[in-house]
Parts: sequence; C-alpha cells; structure tokens
Amino acid sequence: MKNIKIAVDGFSSCGKSTLAKQLAAHFGFVFIDSGAMYRAVTLFAIENNIISEDDVVDINKLKKEIKNIKITFQTIDGKNHTFLNGKDVETEIRQIRVSKRVSIIATLDFVREEMVNLQRNLSEENSVIMDGRDIGTVVFPNAELKLFVTATPEVRAQRRYDELKAKGEDVNFDEIKANLINRDRIDSTREIAPLKQADDAVVLDNSNMTREQQFDFAVKLIEKILA
Repeated sequence: MKNIKIAVDGFSSCGKSTLAKQLAAHFGFVFIDSGAMYRAVTLFAIENNIISEDDVVDINKLKKEIKNIKITFQTIDGKNHTFLNGKDVETEIRQIRVSKRVSIIATLDFVREEMVNLQRNLSEENSVIMDGRDIGTVVFPNAELKLFVTATPEVRAQRRYDELKAKGEDVNFDEIKANLINRDRIDSTREIAPLKQADDAVVLDNSNMTREQQFDFAVKLIEKILA
C-alpha cells in the first residue's frame, strides 16, 4: 500500500497535536509536529539575539543562519520531543516567551520555505500525520485526509492554561487567551500560507468533545481511507 498523508490543521491550542499523536500511534504512522518546528526556529532566534524584546527581527541575520538550524524529532518515554541542533528543547519551545513570537517568525517567507522543504522530506518514505496551520493547503494539498480542528477561544485558553499550570508554570488566563486570539489573527491574515480551512477538509469542532470522542471521530475517517 502506498504511503498516505494526513493533514491536521486548525487554530492555536485546539488539540491538533494531541489528536495527531494519538492517530499516529494508533495507525503506526510517523507524526510530524510542524508547529514545534516553527517554535524551534523562534527559540533559536531568541537565544541568538535575532529577535528583540520588542519583536523586531534581524532578517539578514536569520537568513544567514536558517541553513544552520537543524530540527529533528525523537520519541522519549512514549512522547514526541523536538531537538534543535542536537538539544532537546521540547520544554523551552512551549514557554510563553516563544508562544508570543512564533507567529512573527512563521510569517517570514524564507523560514516557511525551509520548513516546508523539511516537512516534505520527512514524509517521503513514510505514511505521516502532520499538524499545523497550512498543511492541507500548502504542504500537502493532495493529502488523502484533511482535518480542520477548531474550538471556541475560551475553551482553547482554558486547556492551555490547565496544561501550563500542570507543568508548574506561573501563567495568567487572560494573557493566554489574548495570545491565542492574537496568534489566530496574525496566522489568518498573513500573506504567505495563511491559516485557513482547505475546501475539502473535514471540520472537527471539539469545543464540547472529549479527547476520546474526537479520536474516535478521526479514526473512522482514516479507516475508510485504508479500507
């Protein structure tokens, strides 16, 4: 059977990665966290003084460095970890200092071009599930299945708040909600590969669904493809 590609797009903190990881494990597909890739580039920019405290990006410096940014994934204790130039940065890329700036970095055309090339290369030899914002529209426009996941801003902010609090971080619900809404605005209105629902995507609004319910919903769709 040929390798298949499944695209899981949607808004910030709507559970895209959780769903994609569950599906990948269930079907034995490779999971590629595209959002983590942009977060890793953002972390690199922060740590190398390429993006300032007031969000100004040194474009020329980042262009020179982009080819030196190596991003890989490893499964550790059953969980997906992102590595930046050989270092495990899974915890760092989820911090609010990265979340605040990732949409700025992700709007840069040369960054997106580099990441899309890497994403496509990762999918050449395996059946893959990839989550992000432009997977079904740009990265894999011919994907066998495209899911567009959404939920209300309040539900998404509460989920993100609970996740960060469980990790022991000192966070503010209103700040998280404002960050999500701002990221949605930036991602949906950017000129290059904006966040939008593919015409042939299946919408999954999980505002009032459990993880098990949304998982079962997606499994049935994939099983139809594999039948």
